[in-house]
Amino acid sequence: MMMSSSSQFLHLTNNKPPSPIPPSKPNLTSHILSQRTHIPSHVYKHPSALLLELCTSMKELHQILPLIIKNGLYNEHLFQTKLLSLFCKYGSVNEAARVFEPIEDKLDVLYHTMLKGYAKNSSLHNAMSFFVRMKCDDVKPVVYNYTYLLKVCGDNADLRRGKEIHGQVITNGFSSNVFAMTGVVNLYAKCRQIDDAYKMFDRMPERDLVCWNTIIAGFAQNGLARVALDLVLRMQEEGQKPDSITVVTVLPAAANIGSWRIGKLIHGYAIRAGFELLVNISTALVDMYSKCGSVGTARLIFDRMKQRTVVSWNSMIHGYVQSGDPEEAMAIFQKMLDEGVEPTNVTVMEALHACADLGDLERGKFVHKLVDELKLGYDVSVKNSLISMYSKCKRVDLAAKVFEGLQGKTIVSWNAMILGYAQNGRVNEALNHFCEMQSQNIKPDSFTLVSVIPALAELSVTRQAKWMHGLVIRNCLDKNVFVMTALVDMYAKCGAIRTARKIFDTMEERHVTTWNAMIDGYGTHGLGKDAVELFNDMQKGTIKPNDITFLCIISACSHSGLVQEGLCFFSSMKEDYGLEPAMDHYGAMVDLLGRAGQLNKAWDFIQDMPVEPGITVFGAMLGACKIHKNVELGEKAAKKLFELNPDEGGYHVLLSNIYATASMWDKMAKVRTMMEKTGLQKTPGCSLVELKNEVHSFYSGSTIHPQSKRIYAFLETLGEDIKAAGYVPDTNSIHDVEDDVKKQLLNSHSEKLAIAFGLLNTSPGTTIHIRKNLRVCGDCHNATKYISLVTGREIIVRDMHRFHHFKNGTCSCGDYW
Repeated sequence: MMMSSSSQFLHLTNNKPPSPIPPSKPNLTSHILSQRTHIPSHVYKHPSALLLELCTSMKELHQILPLIIKNGLYNEHLFQTKLLSLFCKYGSVNEAARVFEPIEDKLDVLYHTMLKGYAKNSSLHNAMSFFVRMKCDDVKPVVYNYTYLLKVCGDNADLRRGKEIHGQVITNGFSSNVFAMTGVVNLYAKCRQIDDAYKMFDRMPERDLVCWNTIIAGFAQNGLARVALDLVLRMQEEGQKPDSITVVTVLPAAANIGSWRIGKLIHGYAIRAGFELLVNISTALVDMYSKCGSVGTARLIFDRMKQRTVVSWNSMIHGYVQSGDPEEAMAIFQKMLDEGVEPTNVTVMEALHACADLGDLERGKFVHKLVDELKLGYDVSVKNSLISMYSKCKRVDLAAKVFEGLQGKTIVSWNAMILGYAQNGRVNEALNHFCEMQSQNIKPDSFTLVSVIPALAELSVTRQAKWMHGLVIRNCLDKNVFVMTALVDMYAKCGAIRTARKIFDTMEERHVTTWNAMIDGYGTHGLGKDAVELFNDMQKGTIKPNDITFLCIISACSHSGLVQEGLCFFSSMKEDYGLEPAMDHYGAMVDLLGRAGQLNKAWDFIQDMPVEPGITVFGAMLGACKIHKNVELGEKAAKKLFELNPDEGGYHVLLSNIYATASMWDKMAKVRTMMEKTGLQKTPGCSLVELKNEVHSFYSGSTIHPQSKRIYAFLETLGEDIKAAGYVPDTNSIHDVEDDVKKQLLNSHSEKLAIAFGLLNTSPGTTIHIRKNLRVCGDCHNATKYISLVTGREIIVRDMHRFHHFKNGTCSCGDYW
């Protein structure tokens, strides 16, 4: 289109630039004098005329107006013109019209003033209508009539009407006028026709500083930051020196490309030019350094500012939110309030974002109260931020209350509510809202689908996954990398790992999250070797693994018993990629060693950790001790878990089961008694199975399902069949009841109920998909292998950790889970 992008902001090495002298503009007073030369001295010398000159607000204007009427000056053209101008200036175009309309002998200048008022304070339609009236009244347009109309067309992104005004500019002989053509450049830039804007700019025989700033801003605001920076070099080569407006325009361009070096060069120029103390320059510097990752430098500039606007505060708060320091963002917000600066809608949205990141419900409610007090609730974006905040603070009920009371819901509102439900495990509500949104003819966008697809993935229903895939294609979003990554993750979580890989292979663009989703999918399906192979392929490309990638690959190794490979990946994480392990990585390493039976090595690993071990680490250790029946280390891990999270009953149950397996009934009883005294309860087992677009839930021992009698009767028969095939119930974890009761209790586990329901209600050969909220117990795992053998069915069970594909009497996990 023009020149190559440059990463430099050189040439900005001048002293203070001289102020350019713009060509003279038509002047209001000169119009009055040219059209009515005789103004009586008693008129322009009257005190009311002086009061109008000194008027600074609408309130003062309303106080002066009675004096003008009382002194018989209301019909004087000088006063009419001044009143018109002031009413338009203070935004009351209706009052200006009440002055304008009764005037019999209207001067052209009055039309020009009214047009300016309509363009600045009314709708585009009203401005255009008045312009047509001017022409009907034989008022000859002047150049700044067109500049006003071009600006309002650009602000409204109305390209069609803007082109009509452009045609009028040419027809009336203003195609070489710098003011008019600058307006044309601005129009095309704001209508995102930046190529046309540049063509107009390049054809101009004369360009002033305002024109250069307009085209630079156009490129910057259209996402072409490097071209904007190149134009700054060119303007200097053509003799124009950047002013403060240029600097304010290009600082965001430097921020958008994340170039701290270029931003620093611009900062240096601003200092040499004497701009640094200007509040808009300082604010732009705060924003630039924050977006370039130098929030500390941004804070230094912010603290040195002698004067701050609300935009300055907003930039600093935003900087801390984006840099991952929501606590400091809230500290700045509180300081702002303490200094008496009134927040805007942007301020409260940033504060709500910070509260959401902190999960701080109380401060979130405080900001909500502030929103009501400042009457900012009219802004849909603020309401959307409230929905997101409450959702992230685990109060999706309050988010729903805000959503239901919201007038004029946008696609962003629906997305926020759907995501809120999905993030809080309210999958059905998320899907219901998605369907309701479509019923209201609101077309989903990529953000909608990225929110709803993970919710669908939690149900693990392949049929609905295919329906969603079709919806993605119909909405032409099958090239969107984020949507397609969500599909990869969804199919993997629905048990269709091969389909997930097919989508992965057909993607033209992949982000690190795409690789992570596929590697994690292989891991949860017990395909550790495939995960390792894919990780190696990733290393050969340009996308580097991140901390999530390493967590996925180490977990994949853990599920497949690839201990040595997992140890190598953990070492490579820091040595080759400079990534510091987080608590989840340490937990995955303990799980890797523990599952493999290397419990002593796992415990030694915990003792050698450079950070204090957390719940994830000791939880993995306790789970491994349960698998390998290690009482001693299990007790040590449980003791730590009871200290770190005393309200979680699951850890007590695990320890109790370890004691039961070791026939240590007294210790098991003590744990159970302690649970009863403290009111701790085990999370009840729940298994889901989908049939004909309806999800059926089964809880262990439950008889509330309409088909319960049929299910339990079928299980009795099925139990005899699998026993004949070699199944032996594992009753070691149950005590204090007779053997027959133990078997009955095992027979009522939720996954067995769900499997029986699936077998009873589907045709032979149909694959049964089960979703369980807890880890599959050893007896159910063994029983399901035999069920797959005697029924000839494939049964896919997804528990809280991984997938189990049962077929012909074997499981994909190889009994390693």
